[in-house]
Amino acid sequence: MSTCEGPATVVYDPVLTGYDFGPHHPMSPLRVDLTMRLARDLGVLDGVRLVPAEVATEDQLVTVHDPRLIEAVMRAGTTAAPDALRGVGTEDNPIFRHMHQASAHVVGASLEAFRQVWSGESLHAANIAGGLHHAMPDRASGFCIYNDIAVGIRSLLDAGAERVAYVDVDVHHGDGVERIFWDDPRVLTISLHETGQMLFPGTGFPQDLGGPEAQGSAVNVALPPGTSDAGWLRAFHAVVPPLLQAFDPEVLVTQHGCDSHADDPLAHMMLSIDGQRAAYLALHDLAHEVADGRWVAVGGGGYAVVDVVPRAWTHLLSIVAGNPVDPERETSDAWREHVREVLDLSAPYRMTDGRTPAYRDWSGGYDPDTWLDRAIHATRLEAFPLHGLDPMP
Repeated sequence: MSTCEGPATVVYDPVLTGYDFGPHHPMSPLRVDLTMRLARDLGVLDGVRLVPAEVATEDQLVTVHDPRLIEAVMRAGTTAAPDALRGVGTEDNPIFRHMHQASAHVVGASLEAFRQVWSGESLHAANIAGGLHHAMPDRASGFCIYNDIAVGIRSLLDAGAERVAYVDVDVHHGDGVERIFWDDPRVLTISLHETGQMLFPGTGFPQDLGGPEAQGSAVNVALPPGTSDAGWLRAFHAVVPPLLQAFDPEVLVTQHGCDSHADDPLAHMMLSIDGQRAAYLALHDLAHEVADGRWVAVGGGGYAVVDVVPRAWTHLLSIVAGNPVDPERETSDAWREHVREVLDLSAPYRMTDGRTPAYRDWSGGYDPDTWLDRAIHATRLEAFPLHGLDPMP
């Protein structure tokens, strides 16, 4: 891979872990803290600018969100009043104190990452606390109160960007970002996810292609449960690079939910840390190929709080920094001891799952007898002609 050819920024403040649905909710903010601790211990953050962020303002939030959602979140965080219509106070999105401020702070952190890249202050920027891709304009959804990604992309458009590409590798469909830019031809959204036939939010199929003014601006690869590194990487390389090359974005935005891992408790995919790392490397190189290196990376899902998320996102941050961590490297003694003290758990010893990611390239033809290849082929058939691409191998 090519290295980072300009300054890189990680936007982080420990206060961002205040986005906390409580001790029994699967989306624990501890995963962010453990990631930053591991990244620091391995020297990943030595090569980046670490910057804080302001809380997003209401004016910034309303560029994407209905004021009634913002009012409901503010009210819930002070009075604990639920609003089921707005998705606030549900099992997925329980109320917590200062809910609005914590959620808006995540948005502010992503806005700073977007600003860093668009201004040219940084070539790459990351906010691992972000990636809340399910939030809709008028309601919270799927652990996501406000949609930091969409507010960030909107800020790019408002600043004059004409083409922004968004690639979502979370195991769940990136439905909120897709919906917000459904009819905007300036934004290409590509989501690779476990099929909605099996998994929340039940959307994101090949025929979902964007609104009447933006046909082809939404692309969905609905993968079968059980897909592992080889199949996932086969799908990624068969779909993502050709579309990004055709779209020619000015900025590449990527969401890195690592809940596609075999150990994640909320989904049914079989990727390894090594396969996820290969995806991050590919996205980095695509940013350099198609967007002159301008890359904004955010976090997302991931509920194996100790075994998966810290290692996956430390790899991501190291790639953002331009100095990828060797998969064979050991995690730090101090980090493993911290996990033992705080959680009474044994943490992984190495930054690898011991896999060597490899895949069969799509140019060799596809097998219609396999669910995976039928899924890839369906996406190419639907989306590629709308971008002037040949859908056949």
